[in-house]
Amino acid sequence: MMWVELAWLIPVIPLVAFPFILFFGKSIPKGGGLLAIVAVGAAFFLSLFVVVDVSQGNLPVHGGGEGEPAGGGEAVHAYESSMVWTPVPGPESPLEVGVHIDNLTCLMLIVVSLIGWLVVIYSVGYMAHEEGKPRYYAEISLFIGVMLGLVVANNFLMVFIFWELVGLCSYLLIGFWYKKPEAAAAAKKAFLVTRVGDILFLVGIIAIWNYFGTLNFGAIQEQLKTMLGEGALDVQMLTTMALLVFGGAVGKSAQFPLHVWLPDAMEGPTTVSALIHAATMVNAGVYLVARSYFLFEHAPDALLVVAWIGGITAFMAASMALVSNDIKRVLAYSTVSQLGYMMLALGAAGYSASMFHLQNHAFFKALLFLGAGSVIHSMGTNDMREMGGLGKKMRLTSLTMLVGVLAITGVVPLSGFWSKDEIIVSVFHSGNWPLFLLAVVTALLTAFYMFRLWFMTFSGKPRSKEVDHAHESPCIMTVPLLVLAAFSISTGFIGTPFWPRFQEFINWGHHGGESFGATSGMLMAVSLVVALTGALVAYLLYYRRAASPDRAVSSGAGRAVHTLLTQKYYMDHIYYWFAERVVYGFTRVCDAFDIRVIDGAVNSMSDGAVRAGGRWRRSVSGNVQHYAVGIVIGLCLLILLLKFALPPLDELLGGWPGLSRWRWWEGWGW
Repeated sequence: MMWVELAWLIPVIPLVAFPFILFFGKSIPKGGGLLAIVAVGAAFFLSLFVVVDVSQGNLPVHGGGEGEPAGGGEAVHAYESSMVWTPVPGPESPLEVGVHIDNLTCLMLIVVSLIGWLVVIYSVGYMAHEEGKPRYYAEISLFIGVMLGLVVANNFLMVFIFWELVGLCSYLLIGFWYKKPEAAAAAKKAFLVTRVGDILFLVGIIAIWNYFGTLNFGAIQEQLKTMLGEGALDVQMLTTMALLVFGGAVGKSAQFPLHVWLPDAMEGPTTVSALIHAATMVNAGVYLVARSYFLFEHAPDALLVVAWIGGITAFMAASMALVSNDIKRVLAYSTVSQLGYMMLALGAAGYSASMFHLQNHAFFKALLFLGAGSVIHSMGTNDMREMGGLGKKMRLTSLTMLVGVLAITGVVPLSGFWSKDEIIVSVFHSGNWPLFLLAVVTALLTAFYMFRLWFMTFSGKPRSKEVDHAHESPCIMTVPLLVLAAFSISTGFIGTPFWPRFQEFINWGHHGGESFGATSGMLMAVSLVVALTGALVAYLLYYRRAASPDRAVSSGAGRAVHTLLTQKYYMDHIYYWFAERVVYGFTRVCDAFDIRVIDGAVNSMSDGAVRAGGRWRRSVSGNVQHYAVGIVIGLCLLILLLKFALPPLDELLGGWPGLSRWRWWEGWGW
């Protein structure tokens, strides 16, 4: 049996570990951490074997094969296996449960399982003195399992099921410290905001089902090929479906205007931030657009929307990171910005560039978050204004974080340089100059705020007494940092001509015509100069102290811009105003209608019946003469009713069996 035929076990292993850790975690070493390490590690190594099978083309003949992608390009190696979940009457395909393994799946399997494994190992040291470790490791295992399930799913319905479970895990892990009001509020905010996108995604799935009669990715692609050959594509309908699917991605990947939940999600443990809100869960939205690219490539208007949303998100988040002093929030804004970069690339037909950056970003952003966790673990605070001089106390952490900073900034030859450069090239070739300008300016801001973070944290003189007691983290925490640093240095070469075998692998099924290694020398120089310029400005302001940043924002336009950024473009204010005035106002109207109209009608009927009964009860006096008078009056009324109000009795009773022979009413003249 080939390893790819066991791909269904990849999500199952962590999912099986979840109940064991939850119920028996106290009896397992490290509060369940050991079992979590084993389960996620097994998923990672099985993913490796599956990737080897797919990369070598060792696919079962009955399970899959080679074909052409919907938009042309190189052959796609894919394996698919499924079983009927429930039959559907009519011409529609049955609902299925199955796996789809191709190059995109392989990329995500490695990213999710490897980073998840390193985070779980790191957690053993980071969470050593925390309460509720079994619950933590159980939720982490559940999350990794459902995220892997989302990645291997072969149809939109399965994706949506795992999509919602990922949202549930996010809620549980953000609110892990549920006794903190801030954590509980952040968990609810994340859950509610992402639901907006999920509703759009659900409507999109319904539209896809109605249009194609199936939710299977491969079946939809085949139908699109047929429609394209017959000239029967409904571009407007495809655009609508693509935008609805993108709505789900906007919520999960924290794109404008639903980006407001991610910075607040930093209230959870730093390991949660590294795993869910930097390297895996937030990438689910980018993955969804990439997986659904067979819809988007036939809907140019939808791609333009994706590009603009991505560009705006990238710039806005980068600008907000400039003024934040919380080390985790800076990284959170950075995550939102880099996700915007990936969406921008997808919208500019830079499919491969976006996936390449997704891979690289996962490693160096996980490195940065875990490095920040090491600092917080040692300092006991997130505020960079209370740090400084930690480079001498935490040399390993400072050096590994510097690697992450250089990578995300785009300094050659680290991984971020190659993938960010490809995104800039893709946007340049799209011919959309405003978006190209947004991409370049965002790269400049990224370099500035990331070096600002590093200089404020590790250089200069200590700015608080806690720095004197700072120390390097234990090996269980520093070894994952070293591994992630190594990947942050090396993974960029996968997308260069220096490593052609892996270049071929990353390019399977690429769309849009961009090619790694064909980057213009001019654009490469622009990308590098922009990165170095941002780093130089941060060096002069926060290391050399050539000028005071506070002076620039003390008055005039600088203060106005600073206020705008610290208030996060007033997006939270707008949402709170809308919730209080519109949503709450509408609920008050509904409440008043329910109380006065619905309840009022029911209560009026019951009150009337009670009052009528009370009056009738008073008329029942027990006097026989009164009863006799009532009977006589009733008979008289009945006779008058039969005479004047009802149809003739012949019509009423004449046709009844057994009554016609009596005809007693004829003597009355009726």
